Amino acid sequence: MAVSISILAVIISLNLIAFVLAIGAESRRSTAKVVNDQYDERTYCVYDTDASTVYGLSAFGLLLISQMIVNGVTRCLCFGKGLVTGSCSATCAIILFIFSWLSFLGAEACLLAGSARNAYHTKYRGYFLKHDLSCATLRRGVFAAGAALTLLSLIGSVLYYWAHSRADTGGWEKHQNEGVGMTSASYPQQQQTGEFEKA
Repeated sequence: MAVSISILAVIISLNLIAFVLAIGAESRRSTAKVVNDQYDERTYCVYDTDASTVYGLSAFGLLLISQMIVNGVTRCLCFGKGLVTGSCSATCAIILFIFSWLSFLGAEACLLAGSARNAYHTKYRGYFLKHDLSCATLRRGVFAAGAALTLLSLIGSVLYYWAHSRADTGGWEKHQNEGVGMTSASYPQQQQTGEFEKA
């Protein structure tokens, strides 16, 4: 299996867009302030925006699509015609396969957890006389960690696809089968020629 430039372009594009969205989610995290209720003595939290939740979930989806494309093309390293055993490319493909999956799962966990936590809003937090009230907000760095792991997933996926393409045995098996087919087709003709000569 040769490396496809179009597949590489799609994988890189999806991961880079997911990276930009994760950075946008980090910069647009929800902030909140405690506001006094005008009708009673209770206080509540007012949040400014939910944009980072949308950005985080969008990055989550794009990264998932990219990983599905890579593993669909390479058949997830488990199915298909297999790799040349004992070669350096096969060993690199297996290592990069594990690395790409670990970085992918880490990025998806950060993006999903960050989106869920950012979407969590608390209505009432306490009474007016309390001074230690705080509103639930997402910690700084969750989406940034997701963005960093998205870049690692991009590097791992591209290198895994390249190593798998080098170690794939599909072309060798096809060439071997064609050679066997040509040999078996010419054998009956030689046998018939020998019978005519004897006659």
